[in-house]
Amino acid sequence: MKTLKNWRLEHHDDTTVQLRVHDRHLICINILDNKLFRVRLLKDGAWRLNRSWTVNPDGNTLPKGRSRDSLAGFSCPQYKLGWSDGQLQIETDALRLIVSQPLHFRWEAFVGEGWKYLTEDRPTGAYMLGVKNHAHAHYLRRHPNERVYGLGEKAGLLERTGRRFEMRSLDAMGYDAERTDPLYKHLPFTLTQTASTGSFSIFYDTLNTCVLNIGQELDNYHAPYRSFTADDGDLDYYFRWSPQLLDLVKSQLALTGGMAFPPRWSLGYSGSTMAYTDAPDAQDQLIGFLRKLENEAIPCDSFHLSSGYTSIEDKRYVFHWNNDKVPNPTTLTKAFNDSGVRLIANIKPCLLRNHPRYAEVANNKLFIQDSESDTPELSSFWDDEGSHLDFTNPDTLSWWKENVTQQLLNLGITSTWNDNNEFEVWDHGARCVGFGEEVEVGLIRPLHSLLMVHASWEAQSQHAPQHRPYVVTRSGCAGLQQFAQTWTGDNKTSWESLRWNIRMGLGLSLSGIYNIGHDVGGFAGPQPGPELLLRWVQNGIFHPRFSIHSWNNDGSVTEPWTHPSVADGIRAAIQFRYRLLPYFYTCLWQAVNNHEPMLRPTFLDHENDAQTYADTDDFLLGRDLLVASVVEQGADKRRIYLPDNHAGWWDYWTGQLHAPGTWLEKPVSLADMPLFVKAGSILPLANEAIKATPEAQVGRTLALFPQPGSFSCTSLIYDDDGERKDGPHCITTLLLTGDEHSLELQISHAGDMPFPFSQLNIVLPAGENRPLNYGGRVIEHGGLITVGEAS
Repeated sequence: MKTLKNWRLEHHDDTTVQLRVHDRHLICINILDNKLFRVRLLKDGAWRLNRSWTVNPDGNTLPKGRSRDSLAGFSCPQYKLGWSDGQLQIETDALRLIVSQPLHFRWEAFVGEGWKYLTEDRPTGAYMLGVKNHAHAHYLRRHPNERVYGLGEKAGLLERTGRRFEMRSLDAMGYDAERTDPLYKHLPFTLTQTASTGSFSIFYDTLNTCVLNIGQELDNYHAPYRSFTADDGDLDYYFRWSPQLLDLVKSQLALTGGMAFPPRWSLGYSGSTMAYTDAPDAQDQLIGFLRKLENEAIPCDSFHLSSGYTSIEDKRYVFHWNNDKVPNPTTLTKAFNDSGVRLIANIKPCLLRNHPRYAEVANNKLFIQDSESDTPELSSFWDDEGSHLDFTNPDTLSWWKENVTQQLLNLGITSTWNDNNEFEVWDHGARCVGFGEEVEVGLIRPLHSLLMVHASWEAQSQHAPQHRPYVVTRSGCAGLQQFAQTWTGDNKTSWESLRWNIRMGLGLSLSGIYNIGHDVGGFAGPQPGPELLLRWVQNGIFHPRFSIHSWNNDGSVTEPWTHPSVADGIRAAIQFRYRLLPYFYTCLWQAVNNHEPMLRPTFLDHENDAQTYADTDDFLLGRDLLVASVVEQGADKRRIYLPDNHAGWWDYWTGQLHAPGTWLEKPVSLADMPLFVKAGSILPLANEAIKATPEAQVGRTLALFPQPGSFSCTSLIYDDDGERKDGPHCITTLLLTGDEHSLELQISHAGDMPFPFSQLNIVLPAGENRPLNYGGRVIEHGGLITVGEAS
């Protein structure tokens, strides 16, 4: 690659400033809003790939993609353009870009009453382009007091400085959650917190394999730097500034299309194991799971139907039912649906060469085609070779949706589990239809995962148009969250995985992928022992996706009742998850409507508290719950830091108020799940731990956690029927106020659905002694109120 140096201003208009570089290349700077600029580098003035599928601010990108020249969905405010000391300045009310010779960008933000340095390109060469190919690189100056986050599902510490990461989706079964890289997802997005000027994010809009070096590399000829490099495609990045990290996280979700609103039952426990469908009597094994749920008093809303139902011998054949194992699929699905447990069927995007329908698909040219012949590409898949479907072919999309409908949905299957969709096609030049503009697969490999998920989502939407779809995917790129929930893949059974998966999930959440979870108990490796399984469940219940899923090297099954010695503790944890569902569902709604992350590192809400940046196993669920999972074997105490929120934290279990900004060493037994509630919060809880669908029949508790002294705090609850698209809903506003002597609760409702409960059970912590007034009367601790009395 060659370093780009000389440039001149070529053109500017209401939205764009163009620089001509070396009299041949073009840099286009788009002013998208006051805090967001976009930088595009076009080799010889032309795109290598002229469409984007991950940027979707107006909701119209998929499936065909959007022109990379499009500015639809952005406000494109007025900006100032001028020269100062030979430097070009591009300025909005909040963000300033200064371009100097040789080609160098310096970013400044308007803070307080003036402009402050934010960051800059590497002064000794920032932009590089391949001479005979489309390789490219971007180098940024790295400063010692910066903290770097993001990059999605990555192993190790949540703060990324000093390491190198590759975006090249792999089926990383049994990965080391502290060290393995790359993993399943493609998210070249970073957030950087500076010492004094707020934070900035950079999203590189590329689907090509790329490497982000966050300071692992050193070079004596350059000041400390970080870099983005790719061997093909285009350099196209979005640069955003904000005083707060949280705003950058929320903005990334909006940029990439927002978030799906799945049905409420998706927040319930989801059973799963490969062992059932791998067994010769799979249907009997699966029915037996339903009986065990009833016998063990375990609530469960769904079951992930592993791919063994499609097997021929030990291989997997999508859209093929093994009727020796599952003699009557409709009988199976009816049994599950009658029990209120939805089936989520595993589907895969690659057909092995001996798939019964391989010739049909090949003859219709629905596969990605080999780079050198008019035949389907062949790649390693499931200990054999197979061909991957080309999801940029409209005929493939139709074939996929038809088979999802006929082979699954029409038989009573509710949802799809899009698995093994890393698209490990290593023939970079293999050809895709590209919706009429042929494109090499190496430029868009993760796109196929996204389009696969979108097609499954469309099939489910068309089959049940009144209901919100639930789709699961293992792999993908930015934008997957518009349609699917995801998880961190085939983790290894170990205490280390339990601990490091927490950070991996938070990395996804910081990167705009909120609806996530992990394989509770571990997928690959040995069966978890009793203590490990219990602790994993106690952590898993506080994640949006909660599924105990296993393969296990010895073929054993990991289930809630696997170890009788801890079965009661596991049952209690799952039942507590179900009591939390009203809070979870409100968090889910806020994620969809307000772009609020569901899982949050503690620093995201407490940026001014330096201690929250230290590595920790703690995290927030929504804004109000601090989860301090026990992740060490044999632990009898848990050291916890309570962030400085200026009000304090209530111990959920003991009802004791703790001061903000303090350390706590809490004794723990196997039964303990340390949990703290932000003072001033109100938690909506189900009165009983039963399934998500009939929740409206079991009543509701409001657990009040007041602040000390004089205060006024507002909480929200979201309710609807849990399934319908655009159905009636109710938003309940809870105003809790107090002074030194008393508390008062006011309740109001909005929306086109009545509040679903006539009475509410009010609970206050044991450590709160002030009387509570509602509707002009004092409510005892644990008392009932009639909704609407003075609301």
